[in-house]
Amino acid sequence: VQLQASGGGLVQPGGSLRLSCAASGSIFSINVMGWYRQAPGKQRELVAVITSGGTTNYVESVKGRFTISRDNAKNTVYLQMNSLKPEDTAVYYCNADLFQGSWLNYWGQGTQVTVSS
Repeated sequence: VQLQASGGGLVQPGGSLRLSCAASGSIFSINVMGWYRQAPGKQRELVAVITSGGTTNYVESVKGRFTISRDNAKNTVYLQMNSLKPEDTAVYYCNADLFQGSWLNYWGQGTQVTVSS
C-alpha cells in the first residue's frame, strides 16, 4: 500500500494550490483521510480530515481558506488551498486509515508548499 502525494510548489501570498493524495495497493476500505503539515522547527500538525461519509474538520487557522474533499472511487483525497499565507509554508503529508484485514494507518511521502513573494 502506498500514499502518493502531489501538487505542492511555490506560490505567492494570496495564491492557490491543490494537493492530491492517492492510495494504491490492496485496499478493502478507507476510513478517515487527512492532511498534516510540518513547518521548519515546528511539530507536525493536523490541517484537515475527512471521514468516509464526508464529515470534515479543520484546524482553526485554515478555516474558510482550505477545503478537503475525497473521491472514494479513486481512493484519493484533495486539499484545495486558497488565500495562502507565508505561515502556510510547510511540508504537507497525507494520512489515511486503510483496512487490509485490520485497520492500519499510513503516511504519504510529503509535498513541499512554499508561500513567498
